[in-house]
Amino acid sequence: MYIPRHFAEDHAPTLQGLMADYGFASLVTVVDGAPVASHLPLLVDREAGEFGSLIGHMARNNPQWRGFTEDAEALAIFQGPHGYISPSWYASQQAVPTWNYAAVHAYGAPRIIEDHGAVLAVLERLVAQNESARPTPWSLDSLATEFRDTQMRGIVAFEIPISRLEGKYKLGQNKPDADRRGAAAGLRVSGDPLAMELVRLMEDVDNGES
Repeated sequence: MYIPRHFAEDHAPTLQGLMADYGFASLVTVVDGAPVASHLPLLVDREAGEFGSLIGHMARNNPQWRGFTEDAEALAIFQGPHGYISPSWYASQQAVPTWNYAAVHAYGAPRIIEDHGAVLAVLERLVAQNESARPTPWSLDSLATEFRDTQMRGIVAFEIPISRLEGKYKLGQNKPDADRRGAAAGLRVSGDPLAMELVRLMEDVDNGES
């Protein structure tokens, strides 16, 4: 990822936070010499190793997992909030449109998880993470064991110990203060939830919190 110095973010907890908040990622590997991507929810285990680990699963019929080897690096792309920035929002008169965004690239070699109990634990963690905000969380315990195990045979669970992280927070750091404030004000007017998340990140950068 091309990362100019003023947009670089290398604080691992900050990057892990974005990965956890925007966990629907693009997993890219090379299969038979060609790039292949799957779009998957991935769980971030922040305590596993220096940069953490990614945990997920894909359909067994998806051929991508057959290329998972210890010496074949995968790339997981996490896209945070993003939005168009109009030059009409700036105090500066001479400006052009741009796009503000935050993104994280996580690299590592995937490991297939085969043990039945370990696969079940992966599913339980993924379900718990996504059900936690619901008033009455659903759990795998509500399924009949035979049905659950049949469904499990149709997936391949995996873990990706993260070997390196890249973060790009392109949030107007190269602009004068007045232009950054104008861009944030313009985004707020839309009322779009994604735009408001982008404003929050922009303000965090301005406050030195990112």
